[in-house]
Amino acid sequence: MAGVSLFRVIVPVADIEAGAVFYARLLDHPGERVSALRHYFDCDGVILACVQPYDEVRARPARPEDFRPNPDRIYLATEDLEAAYARAADAGCDWLEEAIATRDWGERSFYLRDPFGNPLCFVDAGTEFRGGRFVR
Repeated sequence: MAGVSLFRVIVPVADIEAGAVFYARLLDHPGERVSALRHYFDCDGVILACVQPYDEVRARPARPEDFRPNPDRIYLATEDLEAAYARAADAGCDWLEEAIATRDWGERSFYLRDPFGNPLCFVDAGTEFRGGRFVR
């Protein structure tokens, strides 16, 4: 797709303060607060944006019962998968896969859910499956 690039991915968080702390630990970077309900993390040119939903009608942050996590995973590649796993284990994940694994499609990775229910996957850089033919 000539002329098109992905530059931001939204990760909804029920509490922006807790989200910023969790992702700072997970990504080993403090990120940047860009507004009252947004905290950005630059992931090699693509922004992972922690966003606490806002209720436009009531002009306030959305109620916890109105919060919905992402329905599917965000994939992050890293040069040091073991360090990323250790940070995830320390950050306070809602769920963390028991160990790093090599998948049938060749990726070395681990899966987790952040404290808000958002599913993520960290992949060892260089093993990312980027399409092509995969047959079991």
